Amino acid sequence: MIEQRIDTPLFFPEDAEGAKGTLLCFSHLRWNFVLQRPQHLMARFARDWRVLFWEEPDYGAAEPRLDVTMCEKTGVIVLVPQLPAGLSPAEEMAALKALVDQAIDENPAGPVLRWYYTPMMLPFSEHVAAACVVYDCMDELANFKGAPPELLPLEQRLIEQADLVFTGGYSLYEAKNGRHPGVHPFPSSVEAAHFAAARAPGAEPADQADIPGPRLGFYGVVDERMDLALLAELADARPEWSLVIVGPVVKISENDLPRRPNLHYLGGKQYAELPDYLRGWDIALMPFAINEATRFISPTKTPEYLAAGCPVVSTPITDVIRHYGEMEAVEIAGSPAEFIASCESALALSRGSEWLGPVDAMLKTISWDRTSAAMTSLIEEAIAKRAHVRPVVSPVVWPAGRTQAYDVMVVGAGFAGAVMAERLAVAGKRVLVVDRRPHIAGNAFDRRDDAGVLIHQYGPHIFHTNSAEVFDYLSQFTEWRRYEHRVLAEVDGKLVPMPINRNTLNLLYGLDLETEEEAAAFLASRAEPVEVVRTSADVVISAVGRELYETFFQGYTRKQWGMDPSELDKSVTSRVPTRTNTDDRYFTDKFQAMPAEGYTRMFERMLDHPNIDLLLGVDFCEAREAYPHQHLVFTGPIDEYFGYCYGKLPYRSLQFRHETVDAEQHLAVAVVNYPSEDVPYTRVTEYKHLTGQVCDRTSITYEYPSAEGDPYYPIPRPENQALFKRYEALALAQPDVSFVGRLATYRYYNMDQVVGQALATYRRLAARWAEQEDEMAAESVALPATQAA
Repeated sequence: MIEQRIDTPLFFPEDAEGAKGTLLCFSHLRWNFVLQRPQHLMARFARDWRVLFWEEPDYGAAEPRLDVTMCEKTGVIVLVPQLPAGLSPAEEMAALKALVDQAIDENPAGPVLRWYYTPMMLPFSEHVAAACVVYDCMDELANFKGAPPELLPLEQRLIEQADLVFTGGYSLYEAKNGRHPGVHPFPSSVEAAHFAAARAPGAEPADQADIPGPRLGFYGVVDERMDLALLAELADARPEWSLVIVGPVVKISENDLPRRPNLHYLGGKQYAELPDYLRGWDIALMPFAINEATRFISPTKTPEYLAAGCPVVSTPITDVIRHYGEMEAVEIAGSPAEFIASCESALALSRGSEWLGPVDAMLKTISWDRTSAAMTSLIEEAIAKRAHVRPVVSPVVWPAGRTQAYDVMVVGAGFAGAVMAERLAVAGKRVLVVDRRPHIAGNAFDRRDDAGVLIHQYGPHIFHTNSAEVFDYLSQFTEWRRYEHRVLAEVDGKLVPMPINRNTLNLLYGLDLETEEEAAAFLASRAEPVEVVRTSADVVISAVGRELYETFFQGYTRKQWGMDPSELDKSVTSRVPTRTNTDDRYFTDKFQAMPAEGYTRMFERMLDHPNIDLLLGVDFCEAREAYPHQHLVFTGPIDEYFGYCYGKLPYRSLQFRHETVDAEQHLAVAVVNYPSEDVPYTRVTEYKHLTGQVCDRTSITYEYPSAEGDPYYPIPRPENQALFKRYEALALAQPDVSFVGRLATYRYYNMDQVVGQALATYRRLAARWAEQEDEMAAESVALPATQAA
């Protein structure tokens, strides 16, 4: 077993005098790789910080150790773990953690800034105390070929811990913005002077000198992001053109590369060599495939090519279109024929120089110096605010500054936790609410986006209830805006009401059903009776038949739950009714309304009590021992509380893409569902319908179901319920812990049901405590006077 401390001393080539602190950068790219974002930025941060650049390990060493070298040009210290081959995952994790500890212990430079380019390095480093945690997200790594299954949950964990999330472009910003309050886009920058050297005369590299012109070049990693078929078609269509490919082949086989007489693969080169190759190119290419791996990329090479004086031809990458699509020097081509034609146009343009003026003006605005300066400002602000742990309502300190213990610690600041905390506080209990997210309101958290629209960060939350008790309780903390929710479904190019009603049938089938009896007869003619209704498929097919089931339910359910309705409990589709009237409201509850100032404001009022303190951005495991308490209210996943001792309970998760649209209104209703499996998302939401806001722009959210990420929906299957029952038995044996909410009780509750459950749980808990106090008082009365004294 690997020891937790490695005694071989490290050698750091330079002391840290004058440094702001230690910047520990975890990167999946090697320092000596062709310069990309990590190297550009760390070289600049090394002017003020002692930068330790942590690379992926090498294997084959006799004992765990670190290879330590310093980049003479930048002062960046490069750390490469050397590990024995054949370690178990636990042993490797222990060794890496020990090496990180040793690197920090032997580095005297001030506070630590943890900076991640990959979530995969979080588990062995997250224990390091940091003044600030940065996730600089260059790519959607989970979409890359061979991405490990644990990457997405680790990324979510990193986002939850991070003070700041930087993205390598606006597409990534839009993808991550809904997942963290401190996301900032920093698109590709450029060292213009370095690449401008390609515009001056100079010697040709030996391996390129004999390649005939015109030359069309590409440099970078050759992997699944390159459209190899397009490359072959281009070479075949224009045999007189020479295609020069500079860069290593990664994650795909050399045998997959198209081979043609005019296709030249020159292998990887050093960053310093690139201008010499670019000098000999007429135009530069970006033949990226349009797939999941390129969906969010913002290629750094676009401005580098332009700085070198090469017009660019690219496939339609979103961020290339967004930032460079209007430039004469950048051609965007969506098909092979268009790509070939664009290359011809770019070659013609390259013979002149008038196009360089606008290019140079643009390049002055996107230097790496400007990017690093802007990042530095955000980091300093985050450190100053101590943003990693920030209270929202009541002031608290970390670690605990109070001498007295709390009566109750509540884990989770969503509906279940907030209701419990408010009731307990009103009853005179001292309550600490802890949430690992940096905000209150749980999944109901809403905020104003850049367009000023109040959006729901974790997807639409529509309040409705038949419970006067629940509605009256919440009305203490909010005024209401009357709102009745309506949904349309996109079917074969038509938008039809959902749930299915008489108008849906008329629009879908071109009918003229005028009465409920006619609609009921139509549905009955299509229904396929099922002897025993057990599954979600049975529910729908028995009511409306297979065709409507397949049109509205089958594809949507497969996307939402990751399995066919025939595999799910009947409760899933039973939630969505079928109507024979023309009522197009999604819900028919007695109370339907939205909090007038939003959910977050409602939660702030709920938790604004002198007996309640809030600790946000902290996992309860960290706080549990630091803040003594008599009782725990747990609203998180019950399997997590018990350390997954019986295995993980299955959940479905969601990913969100928030967008702003330059229009006053985008959808006819708040939500449009997309039942077809051909569409990757399940629904699109426009929030202004919910809030009633009036402004020039509008905001929408695309919702993508996912197997990975935060737990949202317990998956209703018998074997999952059986597993929960094992955890429930453990919970019942914990008298000093109350389990409340959707995750803690593994039930698919609506918001009002969670509030109702929390109110009922509080009443039972208060009654139990009152009974215990009465028993203690009775025992005290029964004692002899001397004992009582």
